[in-house]
Amino acid sequence: MLKEIRPAVILLLGLTVITGLAYPLGMTGIAGLLFPTQAQGSLIERDGKVIGSALIGQEFTSDQYFHGRPSATTGPDPKDATKTVPQPYNAINSMGANLGPTSKALIDRVTEDTEKLKAENPSMPVPIDLVTTSGSGLDPNISPEGALFQVPRIAKARKLSEDLLRQLVMEKTEGRFAGLLGEPRVNVLALNLALDGAATK
Repeated sequence: MLKEIRPAVILLLGLTVITGLAYPLGMTGIAGLLFPTQAQGSLIERDGKVIGSALIGQEFTSDQYFHGRPSATTGPDPKDATKTVPQPYNAINSMGANLGPTSKALIDRVTEDTEKLKAENPSMPVPIDLVTTSGSGLDPNISPEGALFQVPRIAKARKLSEDLLRQLVMEKTEGRFAGLLGEPRVNVLALNLALDGAATK
């Protein structure tokens, strides 16, 4: 019986070392050499301090900044651990809203958000990505239309030219990958950093 068990145990241990240790460590090392920024989480620094990642959105609420998509992520309620509360862009709990198109809660939230945005900029239709969540709840990007929609509010709050802000949005707009895949997009954190830079000038 030991003759049959011994090869199985050796094979299990060997494959565990190869696939559980050697391969992941090797791939991590190669990724660190070839793509050092991406391997470390695509972190963004300002004045030597990490302020975010290009891959995970952040909540901006001030009128002086561009806002990202709504986030449906949640986290434990500090007052009651058995409940959850909204925690926008919580990377530990990446998820969508799980609310269907007939959900009253979803309809009410989207309607309320749409009305607020219409009051902010009545001259333009509200871009859909400013009132809907992404599948992960962590999307760091918005559409160029979503960024341009917010220009009048930011121009008023910062006392900057709308033309300057539109130019900033165009400069930060990324096109489709290889000209084919995906949609044009603007990274909200990168745009807000550029906005701070333009404001100080």
